[in-house]
Amino acid sequence: MTGADTAAAGALAPAEEALVRVSAALAARDEGALDRALAEARAVAGSEQIEEVLLQSYLFLGYPVALNGFARWRLLEAATATEAPPVDPDAWRERGGEVCRTVYGGQYPALRENVRALHPELETWMVTEGYGKVLGRPGLPLRLRELCIVALLVVLATPRQLYSHLRGALNAGAGAEEVAAAVALAGSFASADARRAARDVWREVSERAERARAAKN
Repeated sequence: MTGADTAAAGALAPAEEALVRVSAALAARDEGALDRALAEARAVAGSEQIEEVLLQSYLFLGYPVALNGFARWRLLEAATATEAPPVDPDAWRERGGEVCRTVYGGQYPALRENVRALHPELETWMVTEGYGKVLGRPGLPLRLRELCIVALLVVLATPRQLYSHLRGALNAGAGAEEVAAAVALAGSFASADARRAARDVWREVSERAERARAAKN
């Protein structure tokens, strides 16, 4: 067990740790690491949970990585999932707004405005496709989805997006120790520079959250 793993031990349930590792391994694009993470997850987590982590990865890693992840998974679990639910863009749009508002809290209106300024289609896709169709799906609680997103963003070394989803995990109900655990677990799949950057971003987010709590009391 690495020092990061020791620091993270106990904060998350075994199944949650395993799913965070799967997400980080996907982002690392290391088939050996992914095979080990999937095998470990299969022993402690449900197949539906593992497949939800694989499915949501395409939003951040693209179809090629998600497809490869499923190919590796099918070597362990041959049974395919049940038939996909019907396409319902109106329901996705409504659900997406609710989920995105939960993740971003008071920053939600500004987020939509900023993304719309980049390109209006990106705003529509973010809400309807990202948060409505994918991240609003049943199968995983939003808190755990956000922890898995944090893990892959640690590996990708994208501090701006990591900052948002670290706050999103807290907004979705994760405790600070759980978020710290996800950061630490993902660090074992990341470069040294990415680990340092992730720790710095988490320190900033956690200190800001602590100040906000203190101001309310």
